[in-house]
Amino acid sequence: MKLLCYKNDLINSLQIVSRAVPSKTTMPVLQCVMIDATTDRIRFITNDTEMGIDTGVKGTIEEKGYAAVEAKLLLDIIRKLPDGEVEISGNAGDTILLSAGKAKVRVAGRGNEEFTYLPEIERIDGFHISQKELKNIILKTIFSIGTGDSMMSGELMELKDNRLRVISLDGHRVSVRKYTFSENFTGKKVVVPGRTLQEISRIMTDDSEDIVDIYFTDKHIIFEFDSTVIVSRLIEGDFYNIDQMFSSDYETKISVNRKEFLDCLDRTTLFVKEGDKKPIIVSITDGEMELKIQSTIGSMDEKVSIEKQGKDLKLGFNPRFMIDALRAIDDDIVKLYFVNPKAPCFIKNDEGDYNYLVLPINIKVVD
Repeated sequence: MKLLCYKNDLINSLQIVSRAVPSKTTMPVLQCVMIDATTDRIRFITNDTEMGIDTGVKGTIEEKGYAAVEAKLLLDIIRKLPDGEVEISGNAGDTILLSAGKAKVRVAGRGNEEFTYLPEIERIDGFHISQKELKNIILKTIFSIGTGDSMMSGELMELKDNRLRVISLDGHRVSVRKYTFSENFTGKKVVVPGRTLQEISRIMTDDSEDIVDIYFTDKHIIFEFDSTVIVSRLIEGDFYNIDQMFSSDYETKISVNRKEFLDCLDRTTLFVKEGDKKPIIVSITDGEMELKIQSTIGSMDEKVSIEKQGKDLKLGFNPRFMIDALRAIDDDIVKLYFVNPKAPCFIKNDEGDYNYLVLPINIKVVD
């Protein structure tokens, strides 16, 4: 194998595939990147068995071949090489030579027989969406994803008719975003690991209108964009029925300036230590909403102008949960719906593009 690539192109491609390299593992081969130049293009491939990434690399193939090298070490070496063109040569299982300028670095390679390539999956069921829209949907739901190995560690992607609905929850809140297509789809539900979506959002650009092709089977989901393919295992099982959590009934509805409300909530967090469950107390009356918090650090009392329909209300909730939801909304005016002090608060728009649920903290509210 003998390849010629520019340093920056190598770094960019290695940064992409390194997102599927585990920091710790009992299988060292999972920390390797496969350099595959057996066809007419150069590919870098990583696979930790739960998620795999295959991305193309710009360059010239002078001699075809392949080799697996520790991904982090390779990236660190290339970053420290002189700028310009880098020559990579060597055979699978042998020492790999990297040359740039006057620098020559040798690194141990691994054989192909140890490495697991990405599974071959037929592209049948799927949809297409711009990188910009997909990244926007992920960023506006991923903050309420759960941790651990439970179903809450993934997001539901549901295709039905002409809509994609993406849902995440962590036991304290629920995030729902919807995207409308110009075509209809056969109903399909898959649960995608949160880690996969996090890494995809980091790889995609913020403003790209380029399309992402997404396909899924019963066990895997594939994302194809630019010169990159990402294959991830799905979380198997039935996702939570969140529809029964959202009620159309309410006794209090308020409309409030999102930025003013958000800025006020942000100030309250100055009085809440990390990990502290100290709630903010909210009192809703005609024309105004009062927010109060008192802790060992200090206290705060501030009023925000609102439009109210229904009953007066007093309740407590975690300010950071509300902040996360408000930051995921672009509307200048937001509408909040309340049933009672112990029932969830809903933040949604009339078009149904988003719906955020935040559970209150069930404590005795005192002045």
